[in-house]
Amino acid sequence: MYKLLALDMDGTVLNSKKKISPRTADAIANLAERGVNVVVSTGRNLAELFDYRYAFKAMHYGIVISGGMIYDFFNDKPVKVHAVDEETIYKLIDFGLEERAMIHLHTVKHSIAREEDIQNMSAFDMGIYQDMFDRLCDRCDDPKDYIRTHPGEVIKVNLYHRDKASRDRNFARIEPLNLSISYAEAFNLEMSPANVTKASGLRELCEFLKIDLSESVAIGDADNDKEILQTAGLSIAMGNAADDIKRLAEFVTLDNDNDGVAFAIEKFFSA
Repeated sequence: MYKLLALDMDGTVLNSKKKISPRTADAIANLAERGVNVVVSTGRNLAELFDYRYAFKAMHYGIVISGGMIYDFFNDKPVKVHAVDEETIYKLIDFGLEERAMIHLHTVKHSIAREEDIQNMSAFDMGIYQDMFDRLCDRCDDPKDYIRTHPGEVIKVNLYHRDKASRDRNFARIEPLNLSISYAEAFNLEMSPANVTKASGLRELCEFLKIDLSESVAIGDADNDKEILQTAGLSIAMGNAADDIKRLAEFVTLDNDNDGVAFAIEKFFSA
């Protein structure tokens, strides 16, 4: 019997309308009530998970901010935090400004961006997140000023670009830096400290809970799920995942608009 299930959010638990279906919510809740450690494994920060708290009442831990933090939801405190060094953040901000990209900072409990970018998210192919950012993102006039007044707090830096060519130029600039780089949206780049990924978060959480990695399951759909799928005892790709994600998974479930998570839970965690 598997003891831990790590679930990606966007494109996995969430359907294309960014909602959790009743069937998926029930499957997650029932599995947690049976004693399985059901955890989110997401690039989102705590603020961006707020709308889904109803579905996670029985969820004790989360791998959030792309493995940058392990969080204890029951006790409302971090178990482990990995911050990006300030010199590197300044470089990432400069790269973002050069490409007229949206700069998005993640801290333990906050999501920070410039007002002008938040009001123009469709320009970065992020329009589906407009309402969430309007409500939950803190504003700053200058990201560098924020770093100066909040030293050591930034866990991840996201850059949302206007097109693929812009993203690719910044990838070439960022690749030589000592960072973990991934993406989950069409034109974004997500930068965390070196060797910090959802997979490292899974290893840390399993060690903390004294669960062998072979007893873990991961479900995901995107580039930033590759390593955790390769690390978990059982890897499951969503039906809507890219072909390269499907190829590395041991099982491909239904897509996120057809309760793929619930289907996988019913198949691999049957009582």
